[in-house]
Amino acid sequence: MWAASCLASCCAACACEACRTVVSSISRRSARIAYCGLFAFSLIVSWILREVAAPLMEKIPWINHFAQTPDREWFETDAVLRVSLGNFLFFTILAIIMIGVKDQKDPRDRLHHGGWMMKVVSWCLMVIFMFFLPNGIVTFYETISKFGSGLFLLVQVVLLLDFVHGWNDNWVKKDEQFWYIALFVVSLVCYMATFSFSGLLFHFFTPSGHDCGLNTFFIVLTLICVFVFAIVALHPAVNGSLLPASVISVYCTYLCYSGLASEPRDYECNGLHNHSKAVSTGSLTLGLVTTVLSVVYSAVRAGSSTTFLESSGEEKPLLPFSKQDDQQEDNKKDDKSTGAVTYSYSFFHLIFSLASMYSAMLLTGWSTSVGESGNLVDVGWPSVWVRILTGWATAGLYIWSLVAPLMFPEREF
Repeated sequence: MWAASCLASCCAACACEACRTVVSSISRRSARIAYCGLFAFSLIVSWILREVAAPLMEKIPWINHFAQTPDREWFETDAVLRVSLGNFLFFTILAIIMIGVKDQKDPRDRLHHGGWMMKVVSWCLMVIFMFFLPNGIVTFYETISKFGSGLFLLVQVVLLLDFVHGWNDNWVKKDEQFWYIALFVVSLVCYMATFSFSGLLFHFFTPSGHDCGLNTFFIVLTLICVFVFAIVALHPAVNGSLLPASVISVYCTYLCYSGLASEPRDYECNGLHNHSKAVSTGSLTLGLVTTVLSVVYSAVRAGSSTTFLESSGEEKPLLPFSKQDDQQEDNKKDDKSTGAVTYSYSFFHLIFSLASMYSAMLLTGWSTSVGESGNLVDVGWPSVWVRILTGWATAGLYIWSLVAPLMFPEREF
């Protein structure tokens, strides 16, 4: 017994030392990657608890205080929301602390890039503390999460528009025949994908013998937007390009598909239900991994984008991987550089806060998953309408980005 206790103590000490070594090795360069890793880890924890925590939570008196025990899906949703709430509070507190950081000499700059042992412990304690909160607070968080998720989707749309316009401008500035041909080829491929994808949508989501007017409306309206994009972009007064129009067309078509695929599996117009009765663990894992990568990328790109907040220093990539960039940052740190920060730390953490809300809605089917749908990621009518409305918002913002310079020529866009 004494030998076993000593062995356990040694293992624990080695584990703590290993964790301390890892977190202390996180530099200014890798700190932003570490935030992404922590966020991705929180989603994995949410998924695991969603699958295994229900029996344990049924025995917690301040959670299961009902006269009749709720269904298992209720506890699965509650577990995801509590982890998400802890993640949301963690990044929100950091966002508040980092408000107004302009210079690298600010003590909060060191907090943003260092102190990882304290951050990891704080995150763990905060998530654990969420399981001691009353159900009313979690219910309130669930309500506001739906609005926060919509705001996060809007951020994604603005980032996409900024990306496609920048992509087009970069190729056009080269003013060479090769790049003009590349613009045409990419645009052609995008339009071919759009119309092929639309044909598949009609095949799967408007089956014959059923009244699927709503699905038909969604698909037809998306196609109308595709033609409107091209017409407005090619108008002589706009002098736009087909590349942004084609990319936005593909994205809107994808959002239409994503919305239709999120319809309940027992809905007669969801042609995918025949292929989704038995969802394998591999399919669920792939769906969650795709969700994690999408959310992390959006949070990372939004946090460093100058679309929302202008950078007061020299622009650099959020995730620099070249050794030269890393060496330059380390030299600046060693020299105690007094340069301005290159992106808004507060906004960076705020995006992760919104992403925490969005990921919770994905994992709970927007808190409406019951029965068979409780085992599927991102299924339910609220998810359908959020995706469809996001597609319409994308279309509206893209059209606005084309006509706004004509309507307000004195302003810079």
